[in-house]
Amino acid sequence: MHQGLPARINEVRQRIAAACSRSGRHPDEVALLAVTKVFPSEVILDAYACGLREFGENYVQEFEGKSPQVSSLMDARFHLIGHLQSNKSRKAGELFDVVQTVDAPKLARRLEELAKPLEVMIEVKLSGEEAKYGCVPDDLPALVDSIRSCPHLQLTGLMTMPPWSDDAEVSRPYFARLRELAGHHGLTKLSMGMSHDLEVAIEEGATMVRVGTALFGSRKKRD
Repeated sequence: MHQGLPARINEVRQRIAAACSRSGRHPDEVALLAVTKVFPSEVILDAYACGLREFGENYVQEFEGKSPQVSSLMDARFHLIGHLQSNKSRKAGELFDVVQTVDAPKLARRLEELAKPLEVMIEVKLSGEEAKYGCVPDDLPALVDSIRSCPHLQLTGLMTMPPWSDDAEVSRPYFARLRELAGHHGLTKLSMGMSHDLEVAIEEGATMVRVGTALFGSRKKRD
């Protein structure tokens, strides 16, 4: 068992519950997505044994290597939360249950070509950072329409990643904006908030928080 994992999971769930209590929400409204990128498949197996069922990975090729060890886990769902290049869309559609980072009509069409039912979310870029990916708000209506015209894709919500800051409050306006955009388009799921700012995300309406470091500790840099 990954060292201290049950206690870490309990601590994160307590943080989620406390934030929900302050916001007048029920903890069941917020899913905990365990971000297992850079960690081996054994960590996924340990987290599954501790009751976690939603897992996030950033890299198609990395998860392809882990998939044989975890594909038989009943009720586990695997989310792609990293940027997806269109030339890797076929493999991503085969490996993942949810692709959270659709950011262009071309990518949606590539996923649709698989003719496989797939849950998708739109990654929205709300900051001016060059390194960030995502659909800018002005292009969101066209992308929503494009995905909704794809019979095999189920668009359920939006995700975003605000600029990094040690101060969680810096994230709040980005989370609030994502909630507004989702409401405008009739989307109910909001994937936002990580280990350092999950409370603020929940207060602003997150339905899924993406937590890695608080569960598994610091990651080694990827080669």
